Amino acid sequence: MSTGIEAISAERRRQFEVEGWTPEHDDQHTDETLALVAALYATPFRLFSQESSKDFFLFEDPWPSEWDDRWDKRDQLDRRSKLVIAGALIAAEIDRLDRAAMNPLNPPLERRDL
Repeated sequence: MSTGIEAISAERRRQFEVEGWTPEHDDQHTDETLALVAALYATPFRLFSQESSKDFFLFEDPWPSEWDDRWDKRDQLDRRSKLVIAGALIAAEIDRLDRAAMNPLNPPLERRDL
């Protein structure tokens, strides 16, 4: 079995080679959905369960509406696989922010005013 970082790197490569995602495609996600979907893959299932628990907040699944549901494979994967995908999506968001920071016409969004 690979280490976590090896698995994340392999998943990121797979996203490029199999899914066809590119840095240019990732750069279009200025709405922070790469990070949101990463967080959703990393979120423990019980956070979304309908059973009440005083230790967890329960809320509706915030899967982004602009992402096709066919990309949501959380219910098909084991915990480790979900975390690997989350890590790869975090890497994609970090790379997107780094590229945006190098482009003075399109600086990264660091903080949203609420």
